Amino acid sequence: MKIRLTITALLFVLLTACNVGATPAPTVDVNAINTAAVATAMAQLSVQFTQTALAAPSATSMPTNTAQPVTTLATANGTAPTTSGALPTVSFNNTPNATLLPGFTPLASPVPPSGPTSSLGDECNNNVYEGDVTIPDGTIMEPGEDFIKTWAIRNTGNCTWDEGYKLVFVGGNRDIDPVDYEIRRSSDFVEPGEGVNIGVPLTAPLAEGEYTGTWRMQSDSGYFFGTPLTVIFKVQD
Repeated sequence: MKIRLTITALLFVLLTACNVGATPAPTVDVNAINTAAVATAMAQLSVQFTQTALAAPSATSMPTNTAQPVTTLATANGTAPTTSGALPTVSFNNTPNATLLPGFTPLASPVPPSGPTSSLGDECNNNVYEGDVTIPDGTIMEPGEDFIKTWAIRNTGNCTWDEGYKLVFVGGNRDIDPVDYEIRRSSDFVEPGEGVNIGVPLTAPLAEGEYTGTWRMQSDSGYFFGTPLTVIFKVQD
């Protein structure tokens, strides 16, 4: 019995000695775990941001918006195309262009009529009409009446009207028996800048009505020039 008690006491002592040297179990800290988790997540996000920044192209590596040279096509006269270093400037100015195309007249812009002294010729041959000497426009003539229509004109060219120059009928009623006037004598020559009266004989038709005729000067080479000369009259019994 004593032996059993002794053995039991010894076992109790041994067990107690083992428990005295052992380290107690650690206590779990929830706040510490949460703090560690947050720190780990922030570290992972920092790594991801760093990798993204490294992968993105830098500001200096991006292409600049430099204007490309613009090619100008060759002109109609055969000049070679040229290039300019900048794009053309686009203007949104709504002001109408004051430069007109040849042969076009803007609407509502009156065209000044040609005066009676307008001339058509060149430097050598030209003349200007200065007035009616006889039979002004609208004169009333009797049927079959003979008359002479005379105009005052001036040589505005730099060539002399000599032999071969004519005043030629170019249009109108042939019922007035139109004739041409031709310079034949030196006394009839017309020098540059000189004025002259030239008349042609005509006959009023028998029928009543209004009649017209037109003449122009012609050079010895057949060139028509100068202001057209006209006759306008009425036949009335």
